[in-house]
Amino acid sequence: MVLADGDYALACSEGSFGGVATTYYDLFRVENGYIAEHWDVMETLAAEDTWQNPNGKF
Repeated sequence: MVLADGDYALACSEGSFGGVATTYYDLFRVENGYIAEHWDVMETLAAEDTWQNPNGKF
């Protein structure tokens, strides 16, 4: 999933890191057509049987 507003874009995705289900969040600030800043976070995805809704992390 990618969300954008003005000079900012947020990319949210799921994958695997070291064999563990993981979510990735990347926030970019764009200036003059180039990435000026980037922040990221990785978080282990909880087991599906602990989810509070059927939508998963996103």
